[in-house]
This record gives sequence, structure tokens and C-alpha cells, in this order.
Amino acid sequence: MATHHRVRAGALLCCLGLAVPGLGACQEAGPTRPVAPSRAESAAEAGGMAALVKAAKKEGRLNTIALPRQWANYGGLIDGFEKKYGIKVVVDNPNGHSSQEIDALKRYRGQRRAPDVIDVGDTFAQSAARHNLLTPYRVAQFDEIPPEQKDAEARWYNNYGGYISIGCDAARVRTCPESFADLLRPEYKGLVSMNGEPTAAGSAFAAVYAATLANGGSFDNIRPGIDFFARLDKSGNYNRADPTRAAIAKGSTPISIEWDYLNLQHIDQLHGTGVNWKVSIPFDGSFSQYYAQAVNKNAPHPAAARLWEEYLFSPEGQNLRLVDYARPVLMAVMAKHGTLNKALAARLPTVEGTPQFPTEAQLNTALRTVREDWAKSVGD
Repeated sequence: MATHHRVRAGALLCCLGLAVPGLGACQEAGPTRPVAPSRAESAAEAGGMAALVKAAKKEGRLNTIALPRQWANYGGLIDGFEKKYGIKVVVDNPNGHSSQEIDALKRYRGQRRAPDVIDVGDTFAQSAARHNLLTPYRVAQFDEIPPEQKDAEARWYNNYGGYISIGCDAARVRTCPESFADLLRPEYKGLVSMNGEPTAAGSAFAAVYAATLANGGSFDNIRPGIDFFARLDKSGNYNRADPTRAAIAKGSTPISIEWDYLNLQHIDQLHGTGVNWKVSIPFDGSFSQYYAQAVNKNAPHPAAARLWEEYLFSPEGQNLRLVDYARPVLMAVMAKHGTLNKALAARLPTVEGTPQFPTEAQLNTALRTVREDWAKSVGD
């Protein structure tokens, strides 16, 4: 890390009231006149962490959207935030998708019910930033987030993620698939589902990207992934029902293409129900992606929004992700600092190689292609 980054990070820690050896007195670090939370681009600019907490508690509420309690342990995170700060977290449309979150930013602009924060796939975060819907805010750990996992202007940053995986109920499926090629087998007729559609849901979009890599495509060419799902649909194997816990328990969706952290949760959630859920990361299409956090430019509770981001990127918040098998974006940093919960981290599936991520330009081109071609190739 460059020297000027170390100085800025150290100054920020100083302003948050944390001792930093060698920096000397802290009173000169950060702004002499704190700005209003709605304009603060860091906790230091708001007057320090204590001032941010005080302002957030005064607001008393945080508006969120599309945060199911079972997704990446949002239940534990919401409970932990409410208990720690006494701030009520309200979740609108808990089962919504990324595109609906962006729509809510626009639809409720200037209203008290508008989302303060969003949790969306990378492509949606980048789109929201381009449309000037997000405000810059640097969490204390901003410099430690890998460059490819954040916006240089701090309008969004990834918090957690995982790998596309194939879940299967071995109690209903004789031989569970382990690759995208397997999914085309005739014995899987009407059995293969995924969460939402790729035109609107980040997880489904990632599934198409993974299928792309499994079928000779690349980050520059997502078309093979669309063609794969067209073949899956033509064969009769594609099941359009969402693979919820209830649907899996009923046997409606015995095979699910989904993030590994969601598929792995089903093992715990469906224990004792007769479901024998197995999870594999397809060896022919290994694709990893993370979900981005961002603060609404017009957040009705600006201090609570910023405090929420600080909480999500703190060691406490990052370790809570591991409870439900999600991979914290700061996992390597926490392992280095000794703050990672090693027992929880050890439960994650081993993945070979270093994950590669598409660039913003590649993501935008891929999303445009999916939006233009999905319906006519695969159908609604």
C-alpha cells in the first residue's frame, strides 16, 4: 500500500478515536468543522465515529430494501445493528431484486420511505452511480477493500460474495449434477431452477455468466451462456420457479443454480425435513461475484445509512457474513490481522485458483446483451 494511503488511513483511525502509534496528537487530523451527515464522505468528516453514532441514534431509523433475513445472514446483521445502536431497521420488499432497489431510489426520491442504503450486484451499483443516485462515503476499511471490488470515488463497494454453485436434493435426484454440462441430461427434465431472471436478479445474471465460461464464452462474450439456457429450456429441463426453502422442501425445485452461500444454508435449514441437499461448485464454470453496498444520495436517514456501512465492514459485521457461508470481502485482510473467525471460515468450500472478475465495461456489455436477448432466446 502506498505511503499516502497509510497516512490517510491512519488519520481516519485517529479521528475515530483510535490510537495510532507515531501519528502524534490527533486534534489536527480531519476537518476542524464537522459537516452534516448528509454531506459527510467519511466518519471523520462527520466529526468522528462518536458523533456519527449520536446523529444516527437521533434519527432512530434505517430504511433498507430487499434484505431477506436468510440471505448472507442479514437476520443476524440487522439484529446486531439494532441491539448495538438502538436504531430500528425497516426492510421494504425483502424478497426484491437489484433492479427493484434501483427503481425504489428513483420512485421514492425525496420521500421519507426511500431506501437509505442498497445491496445490489456490481452492474446495478455501477448503473446507479452513473445515474447520480449514490453518494460517496469511505468506510474506515475503504483502503483495504481490493481495488477491483470498489468504486474509486467510494460510491459503492463490495461487502460479501460467493461462487455460483449447483444445489441438489439427493433424496429426489438419483445422481446429482456437478457441472453445467450435466444439467442438460434428460433425467433432469423440469428440475433445474435459479433465483429470478438475469435481466433483474444479480444471482441469475451471475448464473448466466458461469454458464458462459462453461461453454466457451468469456467475460467479453456472454452469448454462450444465454444459448445454454435456451438449450436447457428447449430440453424441458429449465424450471422457472424460484428455489426458495419452501419450494425445495416440497420438491418443486430439486436442483438449484445459486450462490454457494445460499445453497449451503439449505443444508442447515432443511435438516430433518427429508431433504438431502448436496452442493457443488461446477468445475466447468467457476464464477465468483460479490454484492455491493451503497448509500442513497438522498437518504432520509443519512447518519444511520453511513453507520450501517461502517458496521457491515467492521470485523463484527464481516464475521457475521460467515455464519451463513457468505465470503467477506475483507476475509484475507482479517486473516492477516487475526480478526477472522477461523472456525466459520473453515466451513466454506475449497475453490481452486484465484477468482477473476469482469471489468465494468465487460459487465455493462454483458448486461445489455442479456437484457436485449434473454426474452427472445429463452422466453419470459
